[in-house]
Amino acid sequence: MSMPRPLVSVGLYISSPVSYILAVDLITRGKPHPEGKILIIGGGIANFTNVAATFKGIIRALQEYKAPLINHQVRIYVRRGGPNYQEGLKAMRLLGESLGVPIKVYGPETHITEIVPLALSVKRETATPARSVPPTSPPSPSPSKAAAPSDSPLGVIQPDGGRSQPNDQIVRFETSASHSRPSYRPFDATTRSFVYGLQPRAIQGMLDFDYSCGRQTPSVAAMIYPFGGHHIQKFYWGTKETLLPVYTSVDDAVKKHPDVDVVVNFASSRSVYSSTLEILTYTQIKAIAIIAEGVPERHAREILHVATSKGVHIIGPATVGGIKPGCFKIGNSGGMMDNIIASKLYRPGSVGYVSKSGGMSNELNNILSLYTNGTYEGIAIGGDRYPGSTFIDHLLRYEEDPECKLLVLLGEVGGIEEYRVIEAVKEGKIKKPIIAWAIGTCAKMFATEVQFGHAGSLANSDRETADAKNRAMREAGFIVPETFEDLPQVLKETYDQLVGRGVIKPAPEREPPVIPMDYKWAQELGLIRKPAAFISTISDERGQELIYAGMRITDVFKEDIGLGGVVSLLWFKRRLPQWAAKFIEMVLMLTADHGPAVSG
Repeated sequence: MSMPRPLVSVGLYISSPVSYILAVDLITRGKPHPEGKILIIGGGIANFTNVAATFKGIIRALQEYKAPLINHQVRIYVRRGGPNYQEGLKAMRLLGESLGVPIKVYGPETHITEIVPLALSVKRETATPARSVPPTSPPSPSPSKAAAPSDSPLGVIQPDGGRSQPNDQIVRFETSASHSRPSYRPFDATTRSFVYGLQPRAIQGMLDFDYSCGRQTPSVAAMIYPFGGHHIQKFYWGTKETLLPVYTSVDDAVKKHPDVDVVVNFASSRSVYSSTLEILTYTQIKAIAIIAEGVPERHAREILHVATSKGVHIIGPATVGGIKPGCFKIGNSGGMMDNIIASKLYRPGSVGYVSKSGGMSNELNNILSLYTNGTYEGIAIGGDRYPGSTFIDHLLRYEEDPECKLLVLLGEVGGIEEYRVIEAVKEGKIKKPIIAWAIGTCAKMFATEVQFGHAGSLANSDRETADAKNRAMREAGFIVPETFEDLPQVLKETYDQLVGRGVIKPAPEREPPVIPMDYKWAQELGLIRKPAAFISTISDERGQELIYAGMRITDVFKEDIGLGGVVSLLWFKRRLPQWAAKFIEMVLMLTADHGPAVSG
């Protein structure tokens, strides 16, 4: 797309007003353009960030620059998705009305980059807007694996000595023997895992996903946390609760849970190397997801070497993980439950994808739910230069899996992993339809080399540019759209062809069981309110600065009111005269050596 006007791109990662003021200041500099200016605020579907909260910074910045925005005739286009995005977009739309500045807002139903041609008035033929299939009645998870209630006042005594009673809010699950599964399918509805690290939020997300899928047992068997003693933690299972043990060593966990064959490793970049090598010494572990960023490349390559020799799948480092709809979710993959439900990840689809970016995985889940029957499996391999597994590793698995009918590859500028997939297609190792796109075609618009967000997203040669990769994949027989905006249309056309040939047989839709919202999240969204546990009329430490009886702590030191002055504020809730403050200090000095702990 040719650019008749100067283009400025500012990448912002946080919601600080200072960061957004920079962007607004840039667009209102210089002379007004006769055709006005355009400010595009684009973002993907967040995993667990409160989207409405992230808009507070840009709202404040736009309010401060109201006059320059109007003077420069700035038009604003916003696209965002994720938790509480509706309230965030609503706030932006109301802001436009109050400022007198045109602000158009779009949610995840709009393709992530579609607002760019919309803002630039570029006419394009888009795919027919997809509409969600109305759900049918929901099958709730069967409680067959949980202990059956009893009319006996003693309840049911478990083999381990535990007891369940009627109306018991604690759900217990029987540990079954490990299930064998083909090598091309490392995750299924029976997969059980350890979570290495104290990650209650991620674990609760995994259990909520399990419940929505109708799993018979939670996918998390236990946590491993070396820095505390053995203990138990409670988590929600639907509207009830279940208990998960926390072990201090991998050895203890493995002995207690022989059915576990996956580890989600949340260890930091400093300890992930040693912890992963320890995990690899246990033959029952068949897959490890390494979440940490900043893992030294030498450590990543050593982990990969050991894992390859033992036949263990590695996902990461620097990854959000992956998701197998209806079966298993790695950590925070797929985002919060509203995004899980909206993207229909509680039941399997027919499309398997692999990408580097975890954020773009959310976008793919959303696109696939709108234009196909959804995701079969999705993996984000991570953005480091030496990932534990590559595009070709997962695409070959999808090729071998009879339930996966359509493949999607979302590559990016930098590296040569896409060329390994091209060779596999040319050699006939991959025969299923494969739709592909390499992100980063905009790099040619910059005068110098551009390092994108991932460590490996930098083209070191012409062969590693996104344009070269897209051209090579198209020549090899991949289905490659002309632009990234055309990806939904290409997906829809290819999917419809497979349905027409009977390759894909869409299953009837179903609605997952309702999962109640957590109290803290509901309170953050402003859906509920709770009276304060206690009220202090003396001091206030809620803001960025401590306040004593209305006096800022900085003023306390600046005016040097002394100990007597502080006591007057805290005891009498007002600042007493200087003579009274001195009297208080004199009393304290006289009585300092009295009481039950006198000196001497």
